[in-house]
Amino acid sequence: MNPQTSFLRLFPELRQRPSSPPRRSGPQYRRRKEEGFALASAIFLLVVLATLGAFILSVSNIQHLTSAQDIQGSRAYWAAKAGIQWMAAMLNANGACPGTQVISLEGFSISITCTSNAYTEGNNPTVIYWVTSTATSGGGIGGISYTERMVDSFIEF
Repeated sequence: MNPQTSFLRLFPELRQRPSSPPRRSGPQYRRRKEEGFALASAIFLLVVLATLGAFILSVSNIQHLTSAQDIQGSRAYWAAKAGIQWMAAMLNANGACPGTQVISLEGFSISITCTSNAYTEGNNPTVIYWVTSTATSGGGIGGISYTERMVDSFIEF
C-alpha cells in the first residue's frame, strides 16, 4: 500500500477532482452571515474603552484643578487674616483708624478698611474698631485662577 493512498483514504477531501468544482454545502459555508461580527464588536469595545478613558482623564484633571483652587482659597483666607493682624498692630501703635490701606503679601493684594465707633460704658470711654480685610489674587473676577477671601473683625482698645 502506497503511503500517499493511505493518507488520502484518511482525508478524502484532499483528493483532486479535476472536473468538479469544490462543494459549498458544508457547515463552514452556512456561517457566512456571521463573518465580520467579531470585527464590529472589537471596534465597538475600543470606542467604549476610549470614551471611558477620556472621561476618567477629564475627571482627574478637574480634581487636580479643584484641589489647587482649594489650596489657593486657604492661602487667601490666611492672607486676609494677616491683614486683620496688620491693622490691629497699626491701631495699637497709632490709636486711630487709618482708613483704607492696601498691602501686598505673597502674591495677594490685601485691602484693609477700618471704621471706628466710640462708646462710653459707665465712666469708661471705649472705642470699637470694625476691620474688614479682603485678600485677592489671580486676575479678574470670573477667571479660573481668581481667588478672594474676606475676613471681618471687631477690635476693642
